[in-house]
Amino acid sequence: MRSAALALILTALAAAGPASAISRYESLSKTCAAVQQLIASERAVILRYPAKGASLVLYDRFVSGNGQCSVSDYAARTYIPTRDNPLCPVYSCKPSSVFNPN
Repeated sequence: MRSAALALILTALAAAGPASAISRYESLSKTCAAVQQLIASERAVILRYPAKGASLVLYDRFVSGNGQCSVSDYAARTYIPTRDNPLCPVYSCKPSSVFNPN
């Protein structure tokens, strides 16, 4: 009985797989093309960027498409500042609803 429980726990751990860390970058240190390439290759990254008109630093998770969002979210186009483009187009996950369907 004890070995069966141990086998069940080991199987569950193996099925869960390794957790992968998400990379973090400063958007203003990269060009728009470099940011888009990072997102495309890593599928999801965290980017830090300055708030408009304030001295605050914001951050968000940006994704390559709907596949990196949860079932109830969708990938919405948004814009972040980069070294060469103040409005670099990227995607971030936003909640879906009847008022804002994907």
